[in-house]
Amino acid sequence: MFVKYKSMFNLLEKFKEEGKKVIEFFKNDIQTLRTNRATPDLVANVLVNAYGVKTPLKQLANITAPEPRLLVIQPWDTNIIKEIESALANFDLGATPTVKENVIHINLPPLNEETRKKLVKILSLKVENSRVSLRRVRDEVRSKIIESTRNGELTEDDKYRLLEELDKETDKFMKEIEEIQNKKEREITSI
Repeated sequence: MFVKYKSMFNLLEKFKEEGKKVIEFFKNDIQTLRTNRATPDLVANVLVNAYGVKTPLKQLANITAPEPRLLVIQPWDTNIIKEIESALANFDLGATPTVKENVIHINLPPLNEETRKKLVKILSLKVENSRVSLRRVRDEVRSKIIESTRNGELTEDDKYRLLEELDKETDKFMKEIEEIQNKKEREITSI
């Protein structure tokens, strides 16, 4: 019987691991949302068709933000500067890249109110997607706990204890998503 309880404990641990993955994916996903401050993360994952393969820009160049509204991209191989410039031009930044002496500069204009509202809506969609992913994982674990109770592997008391623990962990992750959302929203709306 101890082995069965241990497997249920493992379900909670697996939920925590999956919850952490959801949070990490969410953090990475919202890095591309523009704020009033230029950050290398804004373009780091732009795919560039270099050497016949789509490659993230961060693997092809050094990306810096020396000023609040300026991105500087210095390719390690200057032969692919046109490909990088093309990929950045097709990426919706609201600014056109310029090349000076084998270095790409992107001057980002300040965000207007309409753009800020649009970015906050996109952020809300990404938040909801993260919540849905977390709920899906929670529901899978919940189903396994209930099924184990029906099969006689768990007592009713154990089922309720595990479900309560699952809900507590879910609430922690939901709160973390909300905190990340609030921070990003402040960055987007600040002038």
